Amino acid sequence: MSKITARLLATALATALAATAAPAAATAATAASTPSAADPFYAYDGSTPLASLPPGTVLKTRQLPYHLVGIPTPLTAIQLLYRSTDAQGRPAANVTTVVRAPGGDGRKAVSYQSFYDSLNPADAPSRAIAGDVTLGGVIANSEAIFVVPLLLQGYDVVIPDTEGQPADFGAGPEYGTNTLDSIRAATNSTATGLGPDTAFGLMGYSGGAIATNWAAALAPSYAPEVNRRLVGFAEGGLLVDPAHNLKYVDGALMWNGLTPLALIGVARSYGLDLTPYLSDYGLQVFQKLQNASILNALGQYPGLTWAKMAKPEYADPNSVPPFVTAVNRVNLGSAATPTVPGYIAQGNGGIWEGTFNNPPGIGTGDGVMVAGDVRALARQYCDTGNRAIKYDQFDLLSHLGVPAPWAPLALNWLNDRFAGRPAPSDCGSIPPGNSLAPEPVRP
Repeated sequence: MSKITARLLATALATALAATAAPAAATAATAASTPSAADPFYAYDGSTPLASLPPGTVLKTRQLPYHLVGIPTPLTAIQLLYRSTDAQGRPAANVTTVVRAPGGDGRKAVSYQSFYDSLNPADAPSRAIAGDVTLGGVIANSEAIFVVPLLLQGYDVVIPDTEGQPADFGAGPEYGTNTLDSIRAATNSTATGLGPDTAFGLMGYSGGAIATNWAAALAPSYAPEVNRRLVGFAEGGLLVDPAHNLKYVDGALMWNGLTPLALIGVARSYGLDLTPYLSDYGLQVFQKLQNASILNALGQYPGLTWAKMAKPEYADPNSVPPFVTAVNRVNLGSAATPTVPGYIAQGNGGIWEGTFNNPPGIGTGDGVMVAGDVRALARQYCDTGNRAIKYDQFDLLSHLGVPAPWAPLALNWLNDRFAGRPAPSDCGSIPPGNSLAPEPVRP
């Protein structure tokens, strides 16, 4: 890579850091640049029904500058509209972005899954990269601090809109199919420089970890040809069993705002109606957050509990059948074991972010994700045939603190997998975790 290219990428990284450090400036920019919800690129208008096209089929292609907070950078992005599959198994059209590494040869790529965590389609990474500016889109913009180091290492980077066009926040299986079909599309396209011989790694934190893990778990059955090209998955801050997370953040100071977001997203994804079980206050919260980003919810409902949102007769969430159905569908403990090596990192210092709960059978976590669940999943993978699992737990770090050590560790781990070095294993030394059994319905 030339010094000029490296300098351009460093400039893009500096811009990303400035965007992360100054969210107020990005918020102010919202009034000047609004997302084009009617952008025709996002609509499939072909004559062939989507159901007749195989997943990963490229439907449209465009090329544009990679934007950060609405500002074009020297990087070029290729965006693809492609055929995928939604949470209910229906054909759907989705968008992914491919960023070529300057000087790259198309032989190695990383699928980077964003943690944009939003119920608003306007906050998707593809829209932020195209130049749209929204409050929720600040997250996707700031993730250039993870993307640029990958490009500097020579990896082409594929960034799918993991939640799909409806923004189905929390629907893990859909995150997985959107990610796998994004890889299919990127290698099917003649515009990306990637092809059937391109090796891929998966990488994501928090919401991006959900997509990363579900993609790794679904790949052997849903996309075996993609699975054969995967070198491994690297993730941190993972959601495993949402029912446990609900209890863990119940009444917390900051992360409990994710509870209604996730319930809305999963209900939307699977066509479930939770409103008959909600109190008047719960209905107000649901109505207010229907199109919200994580930035609209964090810290906005201190002390919010399930009991405050539900009618008195449904104070136990397991007495709500649609809730039990939803959380069991997105419980990673019930999914298949990935067949490729994995690096999993998790924090356990949630007290720094205002989560003091330690529910029996669930324990502590990073403030939003339950450490015992993540340990249990890692051990489950080891016990079911995948011994190439590396696990790091940062006991003094919270959810917002873990990315600092995780990102370079994940990159180094992926470098080793692409280089063909043997994957390290912590199987046999991972501490015990929680039960990940499906939730029962209680009267």
